Amino acid sequence: MEFISEVLADYVVANSQSEPKILTDLARETYQKVLLPRMLSGTLQGRFLSMLSKLIAPKRVLEIGTYTGYATLCLAEGLANGGEIDTIDKNEELMDFQRKHFDRSGFGTQIHQHLGTAIDLIPNLKHNYDLVFLDADKTNYLNYFELVLPKTRSGGLIISDNVLWSGKVTQKADSKDKDTRVLQKFNELVANDPRVDSVLLPLRDGLTLSRVR
Repeated sequence: MEFISEVLADYVVANSQSEPKILTDLARETYQKVLLPRMLSGTLQGRFLSMLSKLIAPKRVLEIGTYTGYATLCLAEGLANGGEIDTIDKNEELMDFQRKHFDRSGFGTQIHQHLGTAIDLIPNLKHNYDLVFLDADKTNYLNYFELVLPKTRSGGLIISDNVLWSGKVTQKADSKDKDTRVLQKFNELVANDPRVDSVLLPLRDGLTLSRVR
């Protein structure tokens, strides 16, 4: 969801760095072949993720929720020399799609795909991370945050996507709307968590940046 007008959004994109062709091609093929293409990070958010990664120059990145790999490649743009990304997704049908674009990008050998449930896989990862991108099922955001926090170095960054949830977090959530209720709790807890410094940005559907103390 965009919280600014389409005209203003187009102006912002037009006056930001253009996305690489590999991302344009990936986005086009996602819209042609994959369900729920609105799950793509999109150009502006993608350039923002790329910029954050370039500022940090991470040696290790963890992504929870790969989808078709758009955000993965944005984060890969800032990797330190020899840096690597671990990306987790439970949709086996997208593995070949992701791999094709990863290999075309030139980052293929640096991106490691992990198939399965993140809650089961994260505890078995052997690395500590400089940057974590959280963009999977919302009902487990609190669980994911607790799992990745000990694996994120002091001064490292955790980015949580979709935290505004189309604005529904500002309203009283229906008892059956678990995603909204979890995100409301997540936003409140992260904002007051003494282990991190956090800011929630109204970029696209909401991004929270949490710097680990």
